[in-house]
Amino acid sequence: MADHTHHVRLLRDLADILEALSGPTDDPFAPHPDTQAIISTRHTSRGQLNYAVPEALQLQRRIRRYNADHDIPHGDIVAVALDSWLRAKGYPPDLTRPDGDPQ
Repeated sequence: MADHTHHVRLLRDLADILEALSGPTDDPFAPHPDTQAIISTRHTSRGQLNYAVPEALQLQRRIRRYNADHDIPHGDIVAVALDSWLRAKGYPPDLTRPDGDPQ
């Protein structure tokens, strides 16, 4: 009997990627429903994310300005932006529990 282990793993990986993708919306920058649920949860545990980024991109200024215009917390802006980019690149989170913490 042929060993299909490799193909099964590839199919599972593909299924995980497809599951992580959200359906088309009117807003291509809308956060994934899972991400929105996590951010909207009042008791979501949070961690600090510190990376040096090019000052020329003016990311801090732009984040503050977006916050002022839309009243979305700075951390949520960064979380949605990074999560969307990583999902688009094929790196969805492994959400094993509703609170997003691994089991």
